[in-house]
Formats: sequence, structure tokens, C-alpha cells
Amino acid sequence: MTAPKWKRRKAARPAEIVAAALAVFAERGFAAARTEDIAARAGISKGALYLYFPTKEDLFRAVVREAVVPNIEAFGAQLAVSDLPFPAVLRAMLPRFAETVASTRLGAVAKMVVGESGNFPELARVWYDIVISPAIALISDLIARAQQRGEIRPGDPRTHAFSIMGPMFMSVIWRETFTPIGGSDIDLSAIARQHVETVLAGLVADGGKV
Repeated sequence: MTAPKWKRRKAARPAEIVAAALAVFAERGFAAARTEDIAARAGISKGALYLYFPTKEDLFRAVVREAVVPNIEAFGAQLAVSDLPFPAVLRAMLPRFAETVASTRLGAVAKMVVGESGNFPELARVWYDIVISPAIALISDLIARAQQRGEIRPGDPRTHAFSIMGPMFMSVIWRETFTPIGGSDIDLSAIARQHVETVLAGLVADGGKV
């Protein structure tokens, strides 16, 4: 026996609301996003939306946890059991980051956080706590382990992590901010591949294999 259709629909509603919120946030930003528009896109009433998510901030947290975090957790789980040398890990990690940004609304949400965190500091707090801090910790740990194996040069792992991800983040902001108004288009995957080789040329220890 399968569950009645209305029960299956009710169980799916939170995910449908989150998907609708992600689309509206990406298109309009946080301040301009209206809960009635999110509800309409999800196919429910505004009152029903509030039963699941009382505020827009609650919606944003759900978007981050359900649309962004799974990508980080899945890749982190793979890296945790990987015994590949650091160059191989980095050559897999940055192109995958570029592919994820290109195929999802992640870049638009990141731009929204940067652009609107002055008026809505809770956006920055949620993004930092749930996305940025765990991601930097993951990369820092990879670097520390590689240093222990003698694969890469000494240096503060967290600083190295920022050096690795900084240009990628700048590329995302360029793609979301300047390309739509006529700025030159950029190939995130090509940037990722080239940046990997530049990083490795500076990080790999003397005598190590790049």
C-alpha cells in the first residue's frame, strides 16, 4: 500500500519550499525576496509557508543546510578516507568546486550574502558558521596532513587555505556580478585548473612530485 497522495505531498513540502526560496533568493536577493512569492512558487499559501518557516532568516538557514552543505559534506567524506597525495587531492577539489558553482545557485547565494550582510548580518553569520568555517577547516586539515607527510612546504595551514580559495571566490563574484552587466565571461573550470598548478608550484616541498 502506498501512502495517500496528500500525505506524500505534505512530506515533500519543506523541500519544495526550500527549492522555491533558493530560486527567489538567487533571482532577487534577500531584501527583495517576498515570502508570498516563495509560497506561490512552492504552490502553497503564505500561511502554510509560515507553519514550516516562520521567518525569511529561517528559510535562508534551510537553503544553506539543504542546498549547500550536502555538497561540502559529500566531498569532505570522500577526502577523509582518501590516501591520495595532496597534488591529486587539489586537482580534484578545485575543478569540482568550479563545477558545483556552475551547475547550482551557490554563486548567486554567495553574492547575496556579501552584498546584503551589512543590512542583514544574520546572513553572514549563518554562511560563516555553516559553510565558510567548516570548508576552511576541511582544507586546513588537508594541508596540515600533507605537511606532516612532507609533501608541501611549512606554513600556517589556514593561511594556505585562504590563498587557495581566495581566487576561486573572486572568480565566483566576478561571474555573478560583472558578467551579467557586460563584463567578460570567465571559465571557472579553466581558472580552477590553472590555479591548481600555480598553487602547487609554490606549495610542493623541494624534491616533491608536482
